[in-house]
Amino acid sequence: MSDPAPAAPVSPDEAARHRAKMEKRKAVQDKEVAQKTVEKGLLIVHTGPGKGKSTAAFGLALRMLGRGGRVGVVQFIKGAWQTGEQDAFRAFGDRVSWHTMGEGFTWETQDLARDKAAAARAFAMAQELMADETISLLVLDELNIALRYEYLDLAAVVAALAARRPDLHVVVTGRNAKPELLAAADLVTEMGLVKHHFTAGVKAQPGIEF
Repeated sequence: MSDPAPAAPVSPDEAARHRAKMEKRKAVQDKEVAQKTVEKGLLIVHTGPGKGKSTAAFGLALRMLGRGGRVGVVQFIKGAWQTGEQDAFRAFGDRVSWHTMGEGFTWETQDLARDKAAAARAFAMAQELMADETISLLVLDELNIALRYEYLDLAAVVAALAARRPDLHVVVTGRNAKPELLAAADLVTEMGLVKHHFTAGVKAQPGIEF
């Protein structure tokens, strides 16, 4: 394989213009950063039809662990199947409090009362972790799905999240996030679906989907 063609050389005038442009940009950026003085626990929502909502949440969890924090995870829908992320986080020992409390999607259980009971147990665990002052970040995986199917009372959930202690970060994942939750959130990211390999007949694969 041949080496890539070298980039065109930069003239002294181009270098000077670039430096002046970056100096102005740095001044603007520094001023904007200096104006941000609030420090607080964030309510973060990852939603949308695209892939990557839980993946991004677990990336935040890993970042928090890297900063010395302790992390809680409650999975509302996902059932007992083993995932790569759960196995990986197990290496952190008691610095991660992981609770998989779902029983699968509603088309798998086909039992509304059972689904509601499982969601209630999961949210009770979430509230227990929110009260644990050693937890820095809490991932509520697929809570949006439980709210969409009305397994939980939306107003009660939003109120509980709003009443969390001031320094706790909470990440909620799942498509079709409710408007009331979006309004209460500090940060909302919508994952867009541009292209998905499932449509080409590619099955879920270890290390990518689970």
